[in-house]
Amino acid sequence: MIVVSVLMIAVAPVMAFSVATRVQARRIELATQAARTYIDALRVGAIKSTDTRFPAEDDAKVPAAPTSPDPLYCVNLDETAGCAGSKEFLVQGVRPTGNNPTNTGYSLIVRVYRADAPFGSLTTGQQSVANSGIGNPKAPLVEMKTEIPPTTGGTSAYQSLRDRTTKKTSP
Repeated sequence: MIVVSVLMIAVAPVMAFSVATRVQARRIELATQAARTYIDALRVGAIKSTDTRFPAEDDAKVPAAPTSPDPLYCVNLDETAGCAGSKEFLVQGVRPTGNNPTNTGYSLIVRVYRADAPFGSLTTGQQSVANSGIGNPKAPLVEMKTEIPPTTGGTSAYQSLRDRTTKKTSP
């Protein structure tokens, strides 16, 4: 009986850590789906790049973490109203300022935070599944960068990307 007790005490922390890692991996998987859905909604025009919840940041600095849930999109995955539970996410989309995004397209940074995160102290930089256990609620679950093509103007997505990423030299 003593041997079994000692073995159970030795195995219990490993089992608890594996459950916490599985929960965090599932949370990151759902957050990735929320980020991809947000990006797809921007690409097809369901969310407009001029929406006030879609802030533009200065090109010279790294876009900041949000300080309140107001500029974010809520992804509600449970049956309760509102966006404050542990099964919900807040999606932040940040684009650089400058050109008209409708005509030129733009780079987009998307971060997905837990809805129960303590606002005012959020950080940037994605979490890791391997060493986070339950995870840091202040850090985004997912951080993605993508290119959104222009929706008007006749410029192809490839041409828009090439124009924005290459330096134009004068003859």
